[in-house]
Amino acid sequence: MADFDLHAPEGAHKRKRIIGRGQGSGRGTTAGKGNKGQKARSGGKTYVGFEGGQMPLYRRLAHRGFSNYPFKKTYQVVNLGEIEKRFADGETVSTPSLIQKGLVKGAVPVKILGDGKFTRKLVFEIEALSASAKEKITKAGGSLSGGSAAPSKDL
Repeated sequence: MADFDLHAPEGAHKRKRIIGRGQGSGRGTTAGKGNKGQKARSGGKTYVGFEGGQMPLYRRLAHRGFSNYPFKKTYQVVNLGEIEKRFADGETVSTPSLIQKGLVKGAVPVKILGDGKFTRKLVFEIEALSASAKEKITKAGGSLSGGSAAPSKDL
């Protein structure tokens, strides 16, 4: 096939269905709209959420109060056991270094959790740490700097 031989794939062009043009057309009489009723009439449309005159669901439910969902902060979590495997003593653990080592994807806030064995002396520059992670890091002789020194809530 040549580059200049451009055409639409088979079945891409369908013949326009002509409706409402008499019995002989095969689509006459009701023109595919069934028998009578609002949807068979000219301009007989209903709105989204219409339930045939019944009080629609969006009007039956209460819409009051506040939701924190749009403002919630989500973290990518990394366990100390994974950091133990991929980092050598003296290295700095930060979001860019975790991305480089393949432990997190993208520049989303990271939280370190204290799951796994940890014995390395590392410098942590991370947004959030769990209490158990802080305990293990300080016990191993590591240090916390930057935003990680501030207390953080567990997930």
